[in-house]
Amino acid sequence: MEYNKRFITVLILLVGTFISCSSPDKNKEKSLIVESESHGVTITIEQFESSNMLLGQLSTQPFSQSIKTFGMFEAPPESKASVSAYFEGYVKELKLLIGQKVNKGQVLFTLENPAYIQVQQNFLEAKGQLKYLKSDYERQKNLAEDKVTSQKNYLKAEADYEVTLAQYEGLKKRLTLMNLNPDEITGKNISTEIQVVSPLSGYVTAVNASKGVFLNPDDIAVSLIDTDHLHIELNIFEKDLPKVKIGQAIIFKRQDNSSLTYEAEVYLVSKFIDSYSRTAAIHGHLTHEKDAEIFAPGMYIEAEILTATK
Repeated sequence: MEYNKRFITVLILLVGTFISCSSPDKNKEKSLIVESESHGVTITIEQFESSNMLLGQLSTQPFSQSIKTFGMFEAPPESKASVSAYFEGYVKELKLLIGQKVNKGQVLFTLENPAYIQVQQNFLEAKGQLKYLKSDYERQKNLAEDKVTSQKNYLKAEADYEVTLAQYEGLKKRLTLMNLNPDEITGKNISTEIQVVSPLSGYVTAVNASKGVFLNPDDIAVSLIDTDHLHIELNIFEKDLPKVKIGQAIIFKRQDNSSLTYEAEVYLVSKFIDSYSRTAAIHGHLTHEKDAEIFAPGMYIEAEILTATK
């Protein structure tokens, strides 16, 4: 009886709808859909069209489980550089500003010190002696093989040559670290200046020196960073660590603009739990590396790690 009663009620509603749709009364809205007896939802043709509604098809949609977290952008260690000089000296020239872009091999600043003269002078002296000592060593070697000279003379010539060769090679390496070309150094172009060049292409993040300052080898004069390979560093609570796997998708957005979302994926999962915060670090790589152009190291983000999808 209850089923028949409900069927009759729905039938009456449907008949009423059809009648109203064919009614000549233009003031009555034309009903398009009536869903049920107890929870009726009526949509008129005017509402349907004014809202730009469309009838769609049933389809499969992904529903993901996620872990919400916060993090920030960082640059890998190989993209950072703290520039100092291997040799102490006075800053003669430095024209850098924070945020300035520099290229690998570009001169960052110039140092001056009279002590640089001695290194070049010692190199030229060793270079000049080396040719004679090598010739004498080879001559004494041949004489010793023919038993014309004593073994003592041969060993002394060998020792003198090897000691001078070691000095020559050591000074040559020292000049290379000073960014001086050993092959171009002569007695006429000995210099009191050396140039310190950039080890990477990137941006200046700090300038800790100025013209006239005396720099020691352990003083950091300039800090640089390459932003071409930024990644995201996230922190999750230890209870969520078993759910996170390498390769899982990360959806993140900037805190100042939540309307735009970006994609990344889990690249590394830390196996260390911080004893104070009880969190573990997650390292993520951007899906589209070009997105890195709009971010900067230290920028905070809100993120979701998609741990499971059905």
